[in-house]
Amino acid sequence: MLRTVAVRAERWPLSTPFRISRGVKTAADVVAVTLVQDGRQGRGEGVPYARYGETIESVLEQVNSLSTELANGMTRADLAGRLGPGAARNAIDCALWDLEARLAGRAVADTLGQPPLHPLVSALTVSLDTPQAMGEAAARMTGVTLIKVKVDRKNPAACLEAVRATAPDAALIVDPNESWTIETLAQLQPVLRDLKVALIEQPLSADEDSDLLGFESCAPICADESCHVSADLPGLKDRYQVVNIKLDKTGGLTEALDLLTEARRMGFGVMVGCMVSSSMSIAPAFHVARHADFVDLDGPTWIADDYAGGAVQRGAELLPPEALWGVPDTATPETEA
Repeated sequence: MLRTVAVRAERWPLSTPFRISRGVKTAADVVAVTLVQDGRQGRGEGVPYARYGETIESVLEQVNSLSTELANGMTRADLAGRLGPGAARNAIDCALWDLEARLAGRAVADTLGQPPLHPLVSALTVSLDTPQAMGEAAARMTGVTLIKVKVDRKNPAACLEAVRATAPDAALIVDPNESWTIETLAQLQPVLRDLKVALIEQPLSADEDSDLLGFESCAPICADESCHVSADLPGLKDRYQVVNIKLDKTGGLTEALDLLTEARRMGFGVMVGCMVSSSMSIAPAFHVARHADFVDLDGPTWIADDYAGGAVQRGAELLPPEALWGVPDTATPETEA
């Protein structure tokens, strides 16, 4: 066979709990894929998401179902025809991109006709808590210029006001994670306007998108759970003004780049986000995020002990991972998965 294939579940404990309207996380549970060919190693990571019916077990099963084809030389084009978008395809697609870069001795940025990656202004997230705790969390974000605030339907105004009080100059993204109704969104417009919220991310459930038709919002509304791949875009017109591209939704960097191109062609603004994950997930996302209007790649900042050389937040900017993914090997090639 051409390659060896390894897939495993990994758990990355968080330094502090991460709360949103759907629940709380204390660890990032991911599926890691490693492909080895001609002494070169390509890696990718996917984050199974229960909202989309995924589990660690289901994603492992999906990857393992393609192990023979992967070992025999499956390409990214082959993969797109064999597996739908989601965490499994993301892990494999990104591992293939990484392997291609290392075999060719050419960075992914070069392949895409782009200069080397550079730091990006990225949001840091204030997870859902009491208004006082959320205000205190925002106060600790020294130098941060973009803050994402997780809220639910219970007391969003008080939570947002507490964050704004301790972060008076930062741009705010509010993310209810589908927990609002159109009535809630309408009622909160004066507060959102007064607090100068820059973006409202997926306020309603994805199956209630039609309620947004004709709604005039004080800030752009961004589709997250409602937007996975480029084929979703026509149904989002006149409802959303921005789309959130996440590689675990698109099924990898390949489709994420296609979604970016089509979103721009259709006049959508672009946000690039992530799940709570290690820097192995964030490294490929940088290649899309460099073209985005809003960047939210703080997943690894929640990890207690991330990869060495992983993404690092310094003030307002997130520094890209160093030699972790998608670049030519600079050391002795790996020979085992």
